[in-house]
Amino acid sequence: MTTIELTTFTVRPERVEDMLAARPAMLADFAADRRGFVSARLVRLDATQWVDVVEWADRAAWDESREKGGNTPGIAAFFATLDELVDVRGGDVSG
Repeated sequence: MTTIELTTFTVRPERVEDMLAARPAMLADFAADRRGFVSARLVRLDATQWVDVVEWADRAAWDESREKGGNTPGIAAFFATLDELVDVRGGDVSG
């Protein structure tokens, strides 16, 4: 069953360009290193807050990814641009 991850984080306005520049390498590393990674969409909520909507093939794939953390240069560089991790939630898609 597909799992959706919702990660809310903040980025200072002066770091947004850095975060967006780091995003393609992070996504490439996710595709190469994370089993079950399907897609990711970034949603800007306001000047500092963002939500990353990530689709995983299943809950186990998301759990495995969380255990890996920032284990590749592209993922680590993206994470380094974030100021605060506000919330991480996940749910299984039904229907």
